[in-house]
Amino acid sequence: MKLTPQERMLRACRGESVDRPPVWLMRQAGRYLPEYRAVRAKYSFLEMCQTPDAAVEVSLQPIDLLGSEACILFSDIFVPILGLGIDVDFRPGPHVDPPLRSQADVDALAKPDIREAVPYVFDILRQLRREVDSRGVPLLGFAGAPFTLAAYLVEGSGSSHFAALKTLLHREPKVLRSLLDRLVELTVDYLNAQIEAGAQVVQLFDTWAGLLDAAEYREWVLPTHRAIASRVNRAAAPLILYVNNGSHLLDSMLDSGADVMSLDWRVDLADAARRVGSRASIQGNLDPCGLHAPGAEIAKRVRDMAEAGRAARGHILNLGHGCLPGTPVEGVRAFIEAARALSAD
Repeated sequence: MKLTPQERMLRACRGESVDRPPVWLMRQAGRYLPEYRAVRAKYSFLEMCQTPDAAVEVSLQPIDLLGSEACILFSDIFVPILGLGIDVDFRPGPHVDPPLRSQADVDALAKPDIREAVPYVFDILRQLRREVDSRGVPLLGFAGAPFTLAAYLVEGSGSSHFAALKTLLHREPKVLRSLLDRLVELTVDYLNAQIEAGAQVVQLFDTWAGLLDAAEYREWVLPTHRAIASRVNRAAAPLILYVNNGSHLLDSMLDSGADVMSLDWRVDLADAARRVGSRASIQGNLDPCGLHAPGAEIAKRVRDMAEAGRAARGHILNLGHGCLPGTPVEGVRAFIEAARALSAD
């Protein structure tokens, strides 16, 4: 059975038989690529996200230059937040001033038609879909999960501990619930609009949910994941759920209803595959720093991951987090080539 990359990705997400695992990398369009840096030099980061020709060009670079088997929209998890009437400064991470700390702050948020608020996102997706269809490659969209978006909105910027967010959780739980509810609505609308514009798979990034213990995750985050999984058009586009630093949350993540569990490198892949079994597919999970290893070592790790993932109903080869700026291009190429060299047996 010889499949196209589009067929391979969609079948792996849904737990159908494939010839071998598909492969792509989170943050595969980025600063490690000289060709990306050449485009980036002409724009600010937000301008890149808002300029369809530039975003399309860098989205396609990993496919055309390195042979990645999926194309993911070039954007940022905070782009839809602009539709709420919030000014965001990328330095390069998102900064919000003043942060949201009260019910009045939440009530003041705009209620956008996301298709009108950030139309360039959907222009980019429509252009990309035409490009990737001619290459036989699937198109991925994505969104930041409500808890992670709330972390930045409440804290005002990135943080190691997000103390302001966790303080709000304990002292003003109704305010945080209200904010998360608003962000669920935004995220559902945003992902469905991406699917309408041509995304064939969508990924939900919950970068900071791993800050919580299992009980807090089930109380505060799992309901948002369930709501999104139940309301996004998963018949048209499977949903991948990624929780960074979430090895202690895998069993609870399975209750989200997402089609694919994306795992970071702290998770034992073989154990996770056995635990997940037929309930979902898995994605991951090489440590991004592993791309600095010699090519032969990268190839061995890819083979080991592919073997470890067999117990799950489907497996997508990927990193456990995104490509880092200093990643060697030859390491990314070795990872992709090793995955493409795998056979079904």
